[in-house]
Amino acid sequence: MKAVVYEGPRQVSTKDVPDAKIERPTDVLVRVTTTNICGSDLHMYEGRTSFEVGRTFGHENMGEVIEVGSGVEKVRVGDRVVLPFNISCGFCKNCERGLTNYCLTTQPEPSFAGAAYGFADMGPYGGGQAELLRVPFGDHNALRLGEDAEERENDYVMLSDIFPTGYHATEMAGVVPGDSVVIAGAGPVGLMAALSAMIKGAAKVMVVDRHPDRLALAEQIGAIAIDDSKVDPVQAVLDETMGLGADRGCECVGYQAHDPQGNEDTAATLNMLINSVRFTGGIGTVGVFVPQDPGGKDDLARQGKAAIDFGTHWFKGQTMGSGQAPVKRYNRQLRDLIAAGKATPSWIVSHEISLDQAADAYKNFDARSKGWTKVLIKPGMSTEKKAS
Repeated sequence: MKAVVYEGPRQVSTKDVPDAKIERPTDVLVRVTTTNICGSDLHMYEGRTSFEVGRTFGHENMGEVIEVGSGVEKVRVGDRVVLPFNISCGFCKNCERGLTNYCLTTQPEPSFAGAAYGFADMGPYGGGQAELLRVPFGDHNALRLGEDAEERENDYVMLSDIFPTGYHATEMAGVVPGDSVVIAGAGPVGLMAALSAMIKGAAKVMVVDRHPDRLALAEQIGAIAIDDSKVDPVQAVLDETMGLGADRGCECVGYQAHDPQGNEDTAATLNMLINSVRFTGGIGTVGVFVPQDPGGKDDLARQGKAAIDFGTHWFKGQTMGSGQAPVKRYNRQLRDLIAAGKATPSWIVSHEISLDQAADAYKNFDARSKGWTKVLIKPGMSTEKKAS
């Protein structure tokens, strides 16, 4: 099968690799119809993680079931399914509590928790930027879709990660109807957090970024765009909230945050939120932070530590939730919002490409090239077809 393979820092190629196949009775084999490039892939693409050369990328996946193991009871050949990026068992202590993001069964390293497709330190599982994908514990992990699966494929694929992740940010922040919400980052996850806040009935949603094309997408759903290359974002939020600060904040950037001049600062977005969220407000942090970062700008960053304004955070009595999203906690209800026409997360899609166009797409997405907001890979797309 063809797959997108990591060759080293800022190098990927599309090449033939051994076919994914059923390995255990509870497995499902999926023919991938859409798989996305995620901002989290860029950490690995840039060589900032322990991702091994030769592995396949891709944790935002959906497709058609073409084979099931002998122990699979629910999922059937021909089903259209979307797969949570979390690979979970459904029966360990954490899964039973709904914390499928920290599954204890599928992670082979005893000191870690949580597994994912094609992701550093999250198990040996192959990624879905390929023609085929093995899905462990298929009955548990595969979310079946309705008759509109093909028609709304670009919406449903967002259920694999970024839509539930954005929603999780608002859950951890505690967003309720009538709240004012400030979101750090107008990348795909930040835009999904903005959409989620709107769905939850937020009275005012503010999105901080500096890329005009991304801020324009935020404005399309009624959010207030704040360009931190032109204004002080903290003051802008205070001005929008009568000097009190936002009720809730969502961190959707992660450890490679940087200022408008390009200087990397792991704590930049966290401190912006601490200072722009009101007393007793809540913050949800879904941007990726890592225990160690060999590419960090200083010793603190290389140790996975951040110089946050904890004194201010404590003084203001704020709460902060953090971590990857338990996709299964939300994907079924978000699926039904899409099916009912209440949510259309595909509004952020800028490009649909073939597997053979992946190297160029990674280069442009990593560079934040103008107009490259969300890239969908269609393995069945003709190589000759130009990216849209």
